[in-house]
Amino acid sequence: MQPKITMNALASLNHYLWKYRGRLALGLLFVIGSNLFAVFPAGLIQESIDLVSEYLKELKANPSAMDKQTFFDALIKLAGLIFLFALCKGILLFMVRQTIIITSRWIEYDLKNDVFAHYQNMDLGFFRRHATGDLMNRLSEDISNVRMYLGPVIMYGLNTLVLFVLVLGMMLKTSPFLTLLVFVPMPILSALVYLVNKRILSQSTRVQEALSSISSFVQEFISGIRIVKAYGRQPEFENRFESQSELYRKEAVRLMVINAVFFPLILLLIGISTVLAVGVGGWEVYHERISPGVIAEFIIYVNLLTWPVASLGWITSIWQRAEASQIRINEFLETKSSLPEGRLLPTEGAFELEFHSVGFVYPETGIRALTNVSFKLEKNQVLGITGKTGSGKSSIALLMMRFYDPTEGKITLNGEDLRSYSLSALRSVFSFVPQDVFLFSDTIENNIRFGATDSMKASQEDVIQASVMAGLHENVMEFSEAYQTRLGERGVTLSGGQKQRSSIARALIQPSPCLVLDDALSAVDTSTEREVLNHLKRLNQRSAIVLISHRLSTLQPAERILVLDQGQAVEFGPPSELLQAKGLYWQFFEQQSPSRVADSE
Repeated sequence: MQPKITMNALASLNHYLWKYRGRLALGLLFVIGSNLFAVFPAGLIQESIDLVSEYLKELKANPSAMDKQTFFDALIKLAGLIFLFALCKGILLFMVRQTIIITSRWIEYDLKNDVFAHYQNMDLGFFRRHATGDLMNRLSEDISNVRMYLGPVIMYGLNTLVLFVLVLGMMLKTSPFLTLLVFVPMPILSALVYLVNKRILSQSTRVQEALSSISSFVQEFISGIRIVKAYGRQPEFENRFESQSELYRKEAVRLMVINAVFFPLILLLIGISTVLAVGVGGWEVYHERISPGVIAEFIIYVNLLTWPVASLGWITSIWQRAEASQIRINEFLETKSSLPEGRLLPTEGAFELEFHSVGFVYPETGIRALTNVSFKLEKNQVLGITGKTGSGKSSIALLMMRFYDPTEGKITLNGEDLRSYSLSALRSVFSFVPQDVFLFSDTIENNIRFGATDSMKASQEDVIQASVMAGLHENVMEFSEAYQTRLGERGVTLSGGQKQRSSIARALIQPSPCLVLDDALSAVDTSTEREVLNHLKRLNQRSAIVLISHRLSTLQPAERILVLDQGQAVEFGPPSELLQAKGLYWQFFEQQSPSRVADSE
């Protein structure tokens, strides 16, 4: 989506600037001080040149009448003052960076935390709509661009403004006529900056979008590297990466071309000012309307303005890139979660979950997952949910924990609508093992400990107990470092079954009112499955359990089973009654019975 170009995007940073207003005000004082010490030496140099000029004139006219000691004392005094002012300027410039630049780092820190916190508050659909690489790029590259605005742009911008005012005042005081001529190119410079601004902003946006595309592509490639290598598609991905990089190169070069033209033009205009100062100043000296030192003074003033004015192109480029990045950041920060936060806290010890004619359509795809589904799950009950692939089994799990809200009907917990509960409090009611297992690049122990409400307080005995219940302990002890074994990205070090059991152990370490296993035993053998299910039977004395699977052996402990077909609940009841009814559940049972499997083989 093309972000809307607005000149007010950076205004959203004003509350950060206000937060650090004390530091910034101090930085402004240091900027003013450093520029005062930069401007004053010009007058001293003018005085020194005039002093030498007068000395040479008098020396030529009457050599015997000259007091050399007085002359040298005055010259040394002026030189000492110039050195002292330079030293003070350097100290104050150091303090400028210690205030303004460090403040930009603090704001960068706050902004990154705010964006990350916003990511955590967004609904699941948000992450399905946006590529991971793009989300990462806005948190890193875009915020880094914004920091350049908050630091160097503000610092050099203030410096240019203060220096311009001071220099203009000193120049007008010295020679209004010469000042007017020196500033002739300035309106042209202002018009040039105005004309180029919009072009730089537009091109900066394209550069950032191209960079996000590269980040997303590389992130996806690295995540799927095993599949890429298995199918021998490296050349294809290399060509696609080359194409993405070529697009970024072209957009970045276009931006650099704009800057490359802008910068020399500014230097040319500054050079014209210097020529005017020397040429017209020399004419004024010839007619004795100004002293020779004034020309030197004006050249120093023009040179003082050279970098600040020349840096306008660089500042403008950074400013526009920051604005383009802030537009992209604001686009996310202004996106609100589709799940409004409730305030109610679940009643401790009570658990009764009920679906009331629930229908659900995925907002990001428009695919209908559920239609008119109703059932009840009570404390200490084991519910099995089965159906063909795509029948809506996982959608029920997502709705239970309110990763989405139902499109029709409602879901209640202890008689209250799920929407009325605090999201964090509601999800603490559930321990969830998703179909797509995710493990962190950390130790096995820390991955299991992650499931505890306070992972720091979970003991190693708790970790081992959860691991035993998940049928994982013996496998872990075979590793040389046991529970301290570090896993690769997404748990790539482990087999599919070990990853699933690690995820189950994570869910079991912290007792919760409801345990939800979404096809969590699909990668384990039947004997391990039986072992885990036996542990779960003891667990259901304190928790409700939801077992979701198309494999009926996984549903063996279930007291009641919900059968889904194309998003509708076609059967619900005890397994024995469903078998007697000879409906869809009976068909699944017949297809998966050992004798049928043996015959098919």
